Amino acid sequence: MDVDILGEPYRVRTLPLARTQDGDEVVATLVRLPADSPGKGAVLYVHGWCDYFFQDHVARHFAAQGYDFYALDLRRYGRSIRPDQLPTYTADLTEYFEEIDASIEVIRSEHGHRRVVLLAHSTGGLIAPLWAHENRASDLVDALVLNSPWLDLAEPWLTRTVGTAVNNVVGRFAPRLVVKPGLAPTYGHSLSSTHNGEWTYDNAWKPSEHFPVRAGWLRAVRLGHAQVHRGLDIRVPVLVEHSSRSLLHRKKWEPAAMTADTVLDVEQIARWAPKLGRDVTTVPIEDGMHDLFLSAEPVRNKALAEIDSWLAQRLSP
Repeated sequence: MDVDILGEPYRVRTLPLARTQDGDEVVATLVRLPADSPGKGAVLYVHGWCDYFFQDHVARHFAAQGYDFYALDLRRYGRSIRPDQLPTYTADLTEYFEEIDASIEVIRSEHGHRRVVLLAHSTGGLIAPLWAHENRASDLVDALVLNSPWLDLAEPWLTRTVGTAVNNVVGRFAPRLVVKPGLAPTYGHSLSSTHNGEWTYDNAWKPSEHFPVRAGWLRAVRLGHAQVHRGLDIRVPVLVEHSSRSLLHRKKWEPAAMTADTVLDVEQIARWAPKLGRDVTTVPIEDGMHDLFLSAEPVRNKALAEIDSWLAQRLSP
């Protein structure tokens, strides 16, 4: 593995993937931060939409707890974007199962880890449960931890119902059609150090206005939501964390955006989380932003401490 853009001691590895149905050549990227004293196993992190892995403090936290930390940049995201590709685009969320499989193969077979925790955020927090349900009869992961998973559309009832039905038709026949040029920069301006936040990252990979929303991508997400709503059968323990409140449909930044989820409806997360599996724990985090790990330091420390405590209970020898 080569040195990653995050520098020493991070390592990075390109994962070759099968050509897509459209004939695109795609890859995924696996980033690793080894623990000084490994012993608890590995954590594999899957990012959200319009995102990539840059959260050094999260990796170092889990490495300090005794986990080798791995992060996956999915196809067409971050380190995995190739020329002439549509960033973040897919018309089928199950495409991403291939890179999760490949990552776990590296973690377990090549690096010898017997215990793996799958950690995912937002859209990754939808993909990961669908993957865990599909692989429920295997022993590929030992626990699933979700940071503000995207389990429903944070829009009015008419948009969630009639709008979804219309988009399902459009997304089937014109999947790359742009149905929304982007999203309000409220959340991005809460994160980026060039605006009101504290974080520095590649704005080409994570723009504040986000990438265009395409019909096929939105259709794939809504099909994933519908599967969650019918009920999954994840057979490992699941921890779901989310903010204690939402602040939605704001077109401009305001100070309250620093202490709320401005992307998802936290009541929807709480409603649908029990549908994920047999053993689901839900924990609200006071004053959390959408990515709890990028919230104010006391808040993110609380979110990480809750995970540590839960893993200690559920994965004790």
